[in-house]
Amino acid sequence: MNRRIPDWLLERYLLDELPEDRRAELRNRLEEDAEARTRLERMRAETEVFLARHPPAVMVPRILARMGTPSRSAPLRLVPVAAAGALAIALFLVVRGGGGEEGIRTKGLAPALVVHRSLGDRAERLNDGALVEEGDLVQLGYVSAGRRYGAIVSVDGSGNVFRHLPLEGELAAPLESGRTVILPHAYELDDAPDFERFFFVAADEPFPIEVVLEVARGLPAHARRLPLPRDFDQATFLLRKPGETR
Repeated sequence: MNRRIPDWLLERYLLDELPEDRRAELRNRLEEDAEARTRLERMRAETEVFLARHPPAVMVPRILARMGTPSRSAPLRLVPVAAAGALAIALFLVVRGGGGEEGIRTKGLAPALVVHRSLGDRAERLNDGALVEEGDLVQLGYVSAGRRYGAIVSVDGSGNVFRHLPLEGELAAPLESGRTVILPHAYELDDAPDFERFFFVAADEPFPIEVVLEVARGLPAHARRLPLPRDFDQATFLLRKPGETR
């Protein structure tokens, strides 16, 4: 008897977050598993219904008013509420929940970064290497793939390093598993030239965030990985700026 395909794996398939070999393998399994295909289509339909019933352009102003958070014109790069469409996606994932990763590291999967950009009343899922502009609001998320602790930092074209997870504290943050986790704040891109590169570093044990920040500060602009020991897993995501030269 074939093992039941878990919901969290179907969710990653739906979000196109699986490595190509795993995606092809799952596609073949879905051809023979009518019950899993039904669940996949239900997830797709539920997402569409949720976004239709909760338009991001309406939700975000209400939440901002309720929380008394600063407007986008405030001189902050971090906005303490999810941006437009990404907020709706985050809320949907929290409401719907997930089947969990059964408490084990998922064979063949690696930690991943997920990035969305607010486009007013909707969110755009960005691909690695996407072109962005100053003032864009981007929403970060991660898939832990069974790792227990992690940190997300970014380096811009001016060499500035920013921390996104955790925002404070000395140690890496405990990671949630079993679903795509959207961070509860948006990130406004500034006028730094060329690029913004995000790094998600994950491990099975807590580690000092300063270790990640220190290697990020001295990173060459063309580098795609942080020089960290093999005990650390990494995912990276590049956003390009107009006129970038790297």
